[in-house]
Amino acid sequence: MKTAVLIVAAGRGTRAGGGMAKQWRSLSDRRVIDWTLQAFRDAGHDLIAVVRNPNDPDATAALATHADCIIVDGGAERAHSVRNGLAALAAHNPDLVLIHDAARPCVSVDMISNIINALEHSVAAAPGLAVSDALWTGAENQVSGTQDRTGLFAAQTPQGFHFDAILAAHEAHPGLAADDVEVARTFGLPVTIIEGCSENIKITRPEDFARAERILGKNMDIRLGNGYDVHRFGPGDHVILCGVAVPHNRSLQGHSDADVGMHAITDAIYGALAEGDIGRHFPPSDPQWKGAASKIFLRHAADLVRTLGYDLSNIDCTLVCEYPKIGPHAAAMQETIADILGVDPCRVSIKATTSERLGFTGREEGIAALATAALCKG
Repeated sequence: MKTAVLIVAAGRGTRAGGGMAKQWRSLSDRRVIDWTLQAFRDAGHDLIAVVRNPNDPDATAALATHADCIIVDGGAERAHSVRNGLAALAAHNPDLVLIHDAARPCVSVDMISNIINALEHSVAAAPGLAVSDALWTGAENQVSGTQDRTGLFAAQTPQGFHFDAILAAHEAHPGLAADDVEVARTFGLPVTIIEGCSENIKITRPEDFARAERILGKNMDIRLGNGYDVHRFGPGDHVILCGVAVPHNRSLQGHSDADVGMHAITDAIYGALAEGDIGRHFPPSDPQWKGAASKIFLRHAADLVRTLGYDLSNIDCTLVCEYPKIGPHAAAMQETIADILGVDPCRVSIKATTSERLGFTGREEGIAALATAALCKG
């Protein structure tokens, strides 16, 4: 079935501080709305409408980077905004719709999937957290009584519905509503409760931003990969290491330019992505790669990182040799690798060590390199 997503983002939401509505404020390295939209894209949904306040310049700026979304002008109240959003989505004939608050950026893919699954058997479904704390009534800063918490739930979003049913419910609704479950129930639609999540918080107060950052940081997809390469010495007057020509009385031999450092870094990135090694993408049996510059391989790995939605956090490469001395050239290598990867040089470490005259590197028969790559998403 075809599922649409409606993000409600027309509120003024200034209790959270910051001088602008909370959905447009920064949260870690992006805006709140960016995190919210990404969660639904990660869940496989791309028919997304966002209801915004047409008079809010912050909304216009924030949504300019989401040209793939349907942008809808909201109304004076939440129910009016949702009705406008549903009307805009109707032209796309969805079977289901998920209605979600923009200020809930920590919603998980599992939560979204659970709502969709519940709609296979229900006309409406929404997440709720059973109230576990004692409840008081109060007046003038004094406890005036207690409230039985049996059967009470804290409502969350996304709230899911069969599209035609909730559209009809909103069109028939006489006035205001706390949420879309209220609209549905007023229309006579039964709503199934699924288990909510304590991390699916709604940003309301200034301190909620710090809590959301902790939650989103915990849910980041972090990948580590290792690379190792060796090349033997042969005749020549220089070696290519991490893209830099270093004078030496011999050269490294290999199918390409034998840049042992860049090969190790490239394989570390492929490894973090579970994409094999250089040989999978550039087979040595293919003559076109004979003598090829290793930056071709590294640039391909960097492009793959971006294509798969990751950011490169850092690279650490160690060159193992007695000679040539790496120290005088390490800064140039760092700059070269960073330029190819499209990252700041502070994210690239190039260093060297010897093997204390042991093994093939100690006998100056060749050079080895080890590299680690860290990638992150989310």
